[in-house]
Amino acid sequence: MFKPKGKKEILFKGQKSIPKRVVIKIGTSVLLDDKKKISTDMISSIGDQVKTIQKKGVKPVIVTSGAVACGMEMLNIKKKPKEIEKKQALASIGQVVLMKMYMDVFEKKGITIGQILLTHEDIASKIRCLNLMNTLNALINMDIVPVINENDALSFKEIKFGDNDNLSALIAQISNADLLLLLSDVDGLYNKDPKKYPEAKIIKLVEKIDKDIEKTAGGTRSEKSIGGMVSKLEAAKKAGYYGIPTRVVKGDIKDVVPRVIAGEEIGTLFLPKVKIARNKWWTAFAYKIKGNIDIDEGAVKAIVERGKSLLPSGIIQIDGDFSRGDCVGLRGINGKVIARGITNYSSSDIDKIKGIKSVDIEKKLGYKYTDEIIHRDNMVIL
Repeated sequence: MFKPKGKKEILFKGQKSIPKRVVIKIGTSVLLDDKKKISTDMISSIGDQVKTIQKKGVKPVIVTSGAVACGMEMLNIKKKPKEIEKKQALASIGQVVLMKMYMDVFEKKGITIGQILLTHEDIASKIRCLNLMNTLNALINMDIVPVINENDALSFKEIKFGDNDNLSALIAQISNADLLLLLSDVDGLYNKDPKKYPEAKIIKLVEKIDKDIEKTAGGTRSEKSIGGMVSKLEAAKKAGYYGIPTRVVKGDIKDVVPRVIAGEEIGTLFLPKVKIARNKWWTAFAYKIKGNIDIDEGAVKAIVERGKSLLPSGIIQIDGDFSRGDCVGLRGINGKVIARGITNYSSSDIDKIKGIKSVDIEKKLGYKYTDEIIHRDNMVIL
């Protein structure tokens, strides 16, 4: 059993105590053995680590991948199919196997688990998301470990999270976690691809995810997993906007979870930003973007630098078909999305009033909801 050598005063910058709640994301690659099959030994190791941190008063939430990989093993399929319905079928078969492995292994260690399967619609709906918050809190307060996965048997492009890195970031926000811990097949973020450059060095601390940091990220090469370092940066961004630090570590390091909890500086730590309000969290992360609005340089400066709302005069063109109340992206002249917001007008209405002054909206449309296309209170800067 792991025993820390000594308690550090500062576990990571900005936090001086052991995290009370931690979301542990377990990638498919972490669960694979030498034969590239889901391993009960790896799940057993994770169970031991979960038990260790529970004894220290830490409440863990697990987000696990591996359902499709289990399905592939059950049917002896070596390469992941491209057809969405076949992937969904594999997930349906594999999820049962995966959860039974967790249940059997964790039960032997005195750990009770509860399964939660989610699609993006469950997060985007405020009522369903509130139910999720209540369920998570109830399980955690009962000392039951929630084991969460995307409902891949039902998910398709419009309702998918994309990968479990992003799902774990949303779960960290919803559960008010103190730390997001991503268990991966890499040691952390390197300054260059370590597979190509032996001299590559790990980046221990990332205070801000900027363009230079994003350039260092690479994709996955695994047949049984998705994501990669790009998705981990996206997850760290999401968690960071809600004031939650993220640490990426190699999942097969002995006792890596309790060692991180005890303060060891393993892997790469991504520091959080200032926590945003819950209503802006929904705009930034829970809602799917239904379209984009291209705005001029003056509008970009007004929104980013002066905290202004979006007016029709700053709009250049519309991309996509969306309705009033939908979430849309705001793009600068370089095509980069600089903000998200809830629009007061449909795409067809905006196309008619783009470039005009707010006082002329009613004259052009025959009606007017508000002067602002997107009000500042319903907008979040990215």
